Amino acid sequence: MKGLSVVLPAYNEREMIPIISRELTRRLEQEKISYELIFVSDGSSDGTWEEIEREADENSRVLGLEFSRNFGKDSAIFAGMAQARMDAVAVMDCDLQHPVDTLVSMYRIWENGSEIVEGVKAYRGEENFFYRKGAGWFYHILSRALKLDMEDASDFKLMDRKVVDSLLKMPERHLFFRGISAWAGYRKTQVKYEVAERAAGKSKWNWSSLIAYGFQNIVAFTTVPLQFVTVGGLICFLGSVALGIYSLIRYFQGQAVEGYTTILMVLLIIGSAIMISLGIIGFYMGKIYDEVRRRPRYLISRMTHRQEKEEKT
Repeated sequence: MKGLSVVLPAYNEREMIPIISRELTRRLEQEKISYELIFVSDGSSDGTWEEIEREADENSRVLGLEFSRNFGKDSAIFAGMAQARMDAVAVMDCDLQHPVDTLVSMYRIWENGSEIVEGVKAYRGEENFFYRKGAGWFYHILSRALKLDMEDASDFKLMDRKVVDSLLKMPERHLFFRGISAWAGYRKTQVKYEVAERAAGKSKWNWSSLIAYGFQNIVAFTTVPLQFVTVGGLICFLGSVALGIYSLIRYFQGQAVEGYTTILMVLLIIGSAIMISLGIIGFYMGKIYDEVRRRPRYLISRMTHRQEKEEKT
């Protein structure tokens, strides 16, 4: 169906739901773009679902989904894409930091033949220094793993129907949207945008959640951490060889090797390396276990009735 589906994952965004819904409706109708808005409440507890229901009651082009619990942003994105019916599908945040005008520009570029149109931040200067460096390290690892440039990767993107269908066929339970959409390929165009201030509310991300999110997606998408285990083992081996040679030299010189402190330090270093290595391997084994169980990526507890509303209109 010719038009644009906009997928909007939401976690405790009660204040933002009516704002972004009306702004998208106003702008897309002004541009005469056929559209649908798909809000996915990711286990919200602040009344987000009630706001989505109100918007769906007022506008038959709004569809709402609510998860039975918090499954994560990527699951919300894939749930929304699974419900999208238009030929173009866009993903954007509910906080209006992804500009609506940029979304319209992305749609026009798609009409001219691009299969993926990705929004790229024009300026990152206001971001925290440590956040910027951490994000750079994270995407550098993924870029090496994928052999693709992911330095400017973003969730803010518009995709052709065939791209969406390809992503939905992926069998993994733990899918990282930015990574898998880059891996899929297709003709891609980038559009720069200025990050706007939040219209209401505050970000739900903190340092601990960002670190956990980053590590989970690295493990889900690449085996680079396992290579760290190999490198760490090699370093420990080379250190052991050097210490062994040193001990033999001192022995043949008839001198005693100062043992207690050296042995203690070696044991602590090697023991720590082993425990960290086992932790990384265990994390991968846990992910394999999750994949083998084949549990669904998400569970939808409630959903607004789009079809009934369309029949009445």
